[in-house]
Amino acid sequence: MASRPVSSVFGIDHSLTGKSWRWRGGNMDLSESASGISAGFSGGLEDDIVTQILLSRGVPREDLERHRTPSLRAFLPDPSVFRDMDAAAERLAQAVMANETVTVYGDYDVDGATSAALLILLLRGLGHDARYYIPDRLLEGYGPSGEALVRIAQEGSSLIVTVDCGAMAFEALEMAHGAGVDVIVVDHHKCAPQLPRAAALVNPNRLDESEIAAGHGHLAAVGVAFLLAVATVRTLRRRGFFAGRSEPDLFALLDLVALGTVADVAALHGLNRALVAQGLKVMARRDNIGMAALIDASRLNRAPTCSDLGFALGPRINAGGRVGESTLGVRLLTTTDADEAQVIAAQLSRLNDERRGIEQVVQEAAEAQIERQHNRSVMVLAGAGWHPGVIGIVAGRIKEKTGKPTLVIAMDADEAGNGKGSGRSIPGVDLGAAIIAARETGLLVAGGGHAMAAGLTVAPDKLDALSEWLDSLLAADVARASANQSMLLDLALAPRGLTPELVEKLESAGPYGMGWPGPRVAVGPVHVIKADTVGADHVRLIVGGQDGARFKAMAFRSAETEMGQALLHATQGRRLWLAGRAKIDDWGSRPQAELHIDDAAFAA
Repeated sequence: MASRPVSSVFGIDHSLTGKSWRWRGGNMDLSESASGISAGFSGGLEDDIVTQILLSRGVPREDLERHRTPSLRAFLPDPSVFRDMDAAAERLAQAVMANETVTVYGDYDVDGATSAALLILLLRGLGHDARYYIPDRLLEGYGPSGEALVRIAQEGSSLIVTVDCGAMAFEALEMAHGAGVDVIVVDHHKCAPQLPRAAALVNPNRLDESEIAAGHGHLAAVGVAFLLAVATVRTLRRRGFFAGRSEPDLFALLDLVALGTVADVAALHGLNRALVAQGLKVMARRDNIGMAALIDASRLNRAPTCSDLGFALGPRINAGGRVGESTLGVRLLTTTDADEAQVIAAQLSRLNDERRGIEQVVQEAAEAQIERQHNRSVMVLAGAGWHPGVIGIVAGRIKEKTGKPTLVIAMDADEAGNGKGSGRSIPGVDLGAAIIAARETGLLVAGGGHAMAAGLTVAPDKLDALSEWLDSLLAADVARASANQSMLLDLALAPRGLTPELVEKLESAGPYGMGWPGPRVAVGPVHVIKADTVGADHVRLIVGGQDGARFKAMAFRSAETEMGQALLHATQGRRLWLAGRAKIDDWGSRPQAELHIDDAAFAA
């Protein structure tokens, strides 16, 4: 079938959010099936919906089956393809066999907590009790400090494994070397051309990595830690360590991998998608006592989904490092005491509620500065007294609101009066590389990150210069990325086609997340029967179509936006097309399909 030139879907070139509607994947045919579903097919009507979703996300037709049910057997690489992986596994295996004292040095976020917990549980399964050290976000900041590493060595550890940090810790690792302690770095953040001194540095984003290893640069640190676990067990097997004992169940650690990967917003394609898909199955078994308590504290009465990891479980683990005690996450995920697990999980839930209140105050203060920077390509928002524990969340919210890379900086965050900042970017703009370049230029005290997120420390007198420099450096990239913004659709349907069965079919092509977007459907044309505001600023609609079907739709955090206002006042107006994610509403006596709205447009 010959492809047509790319054109907007339903002629919508300027929606209520200002976007053009396009089929995901570019040139697609608009067809209609007997069920009333119209879809942008890349392969025609002979393809089922799952096949269409896979193809539109870049899966080659000859590789469909591997991606249809992602497994570790199909996607897991030989860990030895990563530089220093064999050296790291040999050193860790040596520590196990010699019963050395090992300390796992983690980060205070979910990726750091799950990475540390994974290695602690691995070593425990090998008959070895490891210590752990999680720095305090406010007092110590991000990454290994030389003082802490030296102190850990003085307390008896001969091996330290840093997880989710260390790739740029030149001074700290030099101090550790001087103290006579070996350090293995397990990280995924961007690296400089020169690497810090370490017994091994395992990071798929090393600049000297092979093409195969670099292809796994989207791994979260917990994914890299899992590969180290595989390599370590393999090394011990070769050494005959398991001649009189059973091997640890590495698959049982995948619930940690899934949580850390999703919460760190790592791209869910390739190996990550397989790790998360299998990890969700492990999580449903509730074998990890702390994870089970966390699920209960999140008030989930079913097996967690991918979105639950990002919006319910992950924020609770993060709350410990943001506004509470940084060790709570690791303690919860490694405890063997069910009562202790319940206490910690409840504490994390309370801290998460506290975090929400702090976040709202900082967000309102940061948003008040947006108007003064409306002509900037990069938002740099800073204020004294802002809590450093919530600036990353606020940066993400403002990035979504403005469509621009955003840095939020808490000034006077250390004894020297420096600002601690966190940034979030948009697809197509590598913020981590820009922050590293700014540090090398002398604009920052410290800084690093990856394409979509970064952290920094900046002196007060360099703040304006940093803002100007980033704006100049990234203006072209932001303009290009913004020009390419469209509302990408996977299929379109009449209201009667929005059914629980359709939602189930769409979800079977998951798990969805960054890099593997959930399918977006367009439903319409519809007229608004009822519109109101629920919660703080969510718009709720009851809509109906010409086919007589009705359904509920929700537009979250949109009441004050142009789209939200249009929806609230559309009860007597023109018909609409609605675009968003099809979900199941199971509050009633029987499940109903509803739509979570991303965009809307008036029908012609």
